Amino acid sequence: MDFTDFEYLLKEKFPDISEEKIGKFKALEPLYRDWNSKINVISRKDIDMLYLHHVMHSLSVAEYLRISLPDTYSDLSRERPEGQARQSCSILDLGTGGGFPGIPLAIMFPSAHFTLCDSVGKKITVATEVARSLGLANVRTVNARAESLPEKYDYVVSRAVTSLDKFIPWVKGKYTKGILYLKGGDVVEEIATAMGKFRLRPGSVHTWHIDSWLKDPYFDGKLVIFIEA
Repeated sequence: MDFTDFEYLLKEKFPDISEEKIGKFKALEPLYRDWNSKINVISRKDIDMLYLHHVMHSLSVAEYLRISLPDTYSDLSRERPEGQARQSCSILDLGTGGGFPGIPLAIMFPSAHFTLCDSVGKKITVATEVARSLGLANVRTVNARAESLPEKYDYVVSRAVTSLDKFIPWVKGKYTKGILYLKGGDVVEEIATAMGKFRLRPGSVHTWHIDSWLKDPYFDGKLVIFIEA
């Protein structure tokens, strides 16, 4: 998928998206191609599918918020004039790698403040430089393990860094509203294990099939899992 195809899809899925945001998305490919030639954060063959496999996959979190938490989506999407309060919501992207899903979401949600965290220094270097080049003032990057982060955030987002029963302890006590987790495959047993192990209340775990929104084989079986605080 090239940028022209991506832009068409982006405008179809998010009709109100601004030209400023589209311009930042357009800048992603040359930035990632350049950095990927120095520090491999995306597989060589997958870089050609950056917009579909990485950017749109990340934006499935935005779509989930749009349909499930529309007031939150509307508030985060709003461009705020200079001088007005910004960053009404704090979001931790744990295990961000080169910046996914955090950087696409930071473009989409300029009124949220994102902390992109990864324990691998060279990956954080890429995320840091991409965010800087895009002028994303709502992003900070941290080279650290989750357990060492002292702050508490509204939401935690992540893209399948491990199983839920391992991930949840990493972020225990670090969020107030919920976890938005991108995961693939059969997660029924995984969710059941996590609910029993951590005594998650009935009805607090929600799943949404991304392939109901993006009709491409890549998304078959991929989910957004929302765990309410």
